[in-house]
Amino acid sequence: MSTAPAAAADGGIDWAEKRYLIIDDFVGIRQLLRESLRNLGAKHIDQASSGGEAMVLLAKTRYDVVLCDYNLGDGKNGQQVLEEARIRNLMLPSSVWLMVSAEKSVESVMGAAEHQPDAYIIKPITEGVLLTRLNRVWLKKQIFRDIDQAFADKDYLRAARLCEEQVAHNPLHAIELLRMKATLLLKAGEAEQAGVVYEQVLQDRDYNWARCGLGKIRMTNGDLEAARMMFQAVIADNRFYIDAFDQLAQSFQLQGKTEESFDVLQKAAKLSPNSVPRQRSLGQTALKLGNIPVAEKAFRKCIEIGEFSVRKTVDAYLGLARVCGQKNDTKEAIRLLNAAVHQFGGDQVTLRAKITEGLVYHESGDFRRARKSGDELEAMLADTSRQRPDTDTCLDMATLLFAVGVKEAPVDLLCYVTRNNHDNSALLEDVQKIFDRARMADEGAELIKTARLEATDIMNKGVLLWKTGKLVEAIEWMRSARRSLPHNMRILFNSAQILISHLQQNGYDSALADEAIGVLMHVDAIAPGQQRFAQLMEQLAMLAPVSGVVAAAAASEYEAEHGPVPESTRFTSQ
Repeated sequence: MSTAPAAAADGGIDWAEKRYLIIDDFVGIRQLLRESLRNLGAKHIDQASSGGEAMVLLAKTRYDVVLCDYNLGDGKNGQQVLEEARIRNLMLPSSVWLMVSAEKSVESVMGAAEHQPDAYIIKPITEGVLLTRLNRVWLKKQIFRDIDQAFADKDYLRAARLCEEQVAHNPLHAIELLRMKATLLLKAGEAEQAGVVYEQVLQDRDYNWARCGLGKIRMTNGDLEAARMMFQAVIADNRFYIDAFDQLAQSFQLQGKTEESFDVLQKAAKLSPNSVPRQRSLGQTALKLGNIPVAEKAFRKCIEIGEFSVRKTVDAYLGLARVCGQKNDTKEAIRLLNAAVHQFGGDQVTLRAKITEGLVYHESGDFRRARKSGDELEAMLADTSRQRPDTDTCLDMATLLFAVGVKEAPVDLLCYVTRNNHDNSALLEDVQKIFDRARMADEGAELIKTARLEATDIMNKGVLLWKTGKLVEAIEWMRSARRSLPHNMRILFNSAQILISHLQQNGYDSALADEAIGVLMHVDAIAPGQQRFAQLMEQLAMLAPVSGVVAAAAASEYEAEHGPVPESTRFTSQ
């Protein structure tokens, strides 16, 4: 590298007190980058030789500048480090992330770009190039400096207000500030306000990120057709805008248009294949349609790229085992199921593996072993001390039980699923399809109708008690409702809202506050990413110092793992 005089090229920036992290598996490259930074006057420089070591350092220190290689040898690559840093909110808004790599392949560049590094610099890199890019990006990112502390404190509403204040002082950077403001409002659960910001931006120019953001809000609010049109317009304008493909596929799924979703996912995976969630969705959708070759390819890719990813998922192992069952490769399927149990562990994974094992035996024609698995599962269901599994597991279990000739237990499971998801039309269509395959179409439709009415009546009674001021009775009723329908999102959220209303009207009560937190964390455990989680946690945090600490910690843990949860906290019935 050449040595450039820092004072002449750095635009007056004081590089001395910034905190730097260099991530590269080659010691020689780390030394060269370190010397380049020292020539700028940098004093606080940390180094990591692997992705795992980098994550430890990122969790400890808020770095101003990160220089990260794409290929890091064994373990996490640079894309996965950046992905995890973004998901866990380990970088401040004003921080700079430079991806430095000799990797020029389209899939590598696009995969990294999805997680928004501030620049992607191709090796070999000179000191002059490094300084020029660093200087340019640093000056641009400093418009967010004033919101760093609010962001670090997870006070996203204050951070959003600071962005708005900065717009007046930095009109040249108004668009970047408004984009950050919308992102922060989504993190705070203020989807409607974020939508206003996106619409404000779109009045000036058709920015694809604003159209895509507005489309997500439309989709969350149930306006699926409007969302679909917005995502398709973004793709028509920029066929490399990958997020729009993912969102379009989801909008089709929510509309029950599985084949359309499949087509979109295939296109997205071809453009940018190194995404664990995308490959998982493609595999599951292909399996649903019976497209075994595509499902197998997607699940194998998902396992490969997920090995060192924060998004590693057991779904890929279970899905690939199903594929192997349909190919009559029972031995490989069982190996995958054993690997899933070993790597992920836990009762839930063990149960899902047992169900998948039965489905594999049935699909490969080993009906004796399939029936044995079904008998074991039926015995588990008969044990009232056991809690019912999550929705997807119930559907798979019902499918297997019907397939091996059991009737009463799967009917009960599907009615349970319906009561817990009584307003999810796409899911209820899947329930009906399981009844159809069991040759119970008419009976199933009637059972679904009855179960939906039962759930609606249970919830509406709790809401009515709340509306008529009978808060104590409403709380007790919703406790009973949670026991009978522990996975019903509407009941869980309304139950938490009633508890919060009691605290707001009658003063702080530690037991009720802890109960509300417990309900919300249960929601997070069974269905991450639900719409009202973040705002209800924020309401709890405002009620009392003790509750605030616990709720803030819980919310912090949630956001670090799952990211923002956009939606209002309307109190709803029916």
